[in-house]
Amino acid sequence: QVQLVESGGGLVQPGGSLRLSCVVSGSMSSFYNMGWYRQAPGKERELVALITSGGNTNYEDSVKGRFAISRDDAKRTVYLQMSSLKPEDTAVYYCNGDVRIRPGPTRNYWGQGTQVTVSS
Repeated sequence: QVQLVESGGGLVQPGGSLRLSCVVSGSMSSFYNMGWYRQAPGKERELVALITSGGNTNYEDSVKGRFAISRDDAKRTVYLQMSSLKPEDTAVYYCNGDVRIRPGPTRNYWGQGTQVTVSS
């Protein structure tokens, strides 16, 4: 079974930084478009950042210039470097992506989420 496993969340003060990691585990041959989403209490889940298999990136407006998504295909890992964090960044962050299982088709998977809390 393929799983997306996030780590790196925690409590940080405003202005601080965190790096989230998402490891694609299981029997897979490739992973394609990968993204980080977040969901704050009482709000809908929203796309924060996206990276294609070719390395093109896209960001939600409020995080542009502060967050950076990257990937290391050899390590099966996608990262989200978050800087200049604000209280409004507080949310559960989820990894999502299209993974080709081995053997089999490409399917979309979600991770279990990791809590990020920005507070003094």
